[in-house]
Amino acid sequence: MIRWIIVVFLALLLISWFSPGLQKLGFGKLPGDLRFKLFGREWFVPLASTMLLSMLAAAIARFI
Repeated sequence: MIRWIIVVFLALLLISWFSPGLQKLGFGKLPGDLRFKLFGREWFVPLASTMLLSMLAAAIARFI
């Protein structure tokens, strides 16, 4: 269970780092992605993008 929590955390971290480049491709603007301001800072929680990229990674891993 802890392994999956670490994987999800790392996926969210990588997506947040690469979000400017991924936004040009349309990621981060999906209906399940949350973007809000709290305490003067903009927060981004890419739930739908994470699930989409996870399914893509699983499909690639299955064929390799």
